[in-house]
Amino acid sequence: MNSEIRIYVADLAAYNNGRLHGVWIDATQDPDDIQEQINTMLADSPEQDAEEYAIHDHEGFDGYGLGEYEGIETAHEIACFIDENSELGGELLNNFGGDLEDARKAIEDNYCGCYKSLADYAEELTEETTQIPESLAYYIDYERMGRDMELGGEVYTIETGYEEIHIFWNH
Repeated sequence: MNSEIRIYVADLAAYNNGRLHGVWIDATQDPDDIQEQINTMLADSPEQDAEEYAIHDHEGFDGYGLGEYEGIETAHEIACFIDENSELGGELLNNFGGDLEDARKAIEDNYCGCYKSLADYAEELTEETTQIPESLAYYIDYERMGRDMELGGEVYTIETGYEEIHIFWNH
């Protein structure tokens, strides 16, 4: 779990007048708590009648580019998804163009697991589903099988580190 998923919310009245005024907020908090912190920041603004804000920065979203006007509820949902799924969450969101529902569906319905390589997955899948005669076991090319699965569109992969490949069925 990522403990530093946060957003920097800026006071637009101050920003438009050349002043930096904002606050870093833990984006995994309840949206009402986030809004309360924003309201407090706006109330403490160096500008009169400050009421507009925008997300000007973010940390811990693991490669996902959170938009400036994403909205607090959406930022919170994305932060929680990334918190639950670590760096894979951010990469999945990027893979699906920021569509949180598609990313959730991929994790829930199509996720095969994390492997050192696609060949390792092909070997595991083959051995779980097929009885391979011992005399043929040395002739099976799992690297080629894995590559063909990906090139054929059966699976897609997301690499999050060295020998850390997450595999998903593509249906």
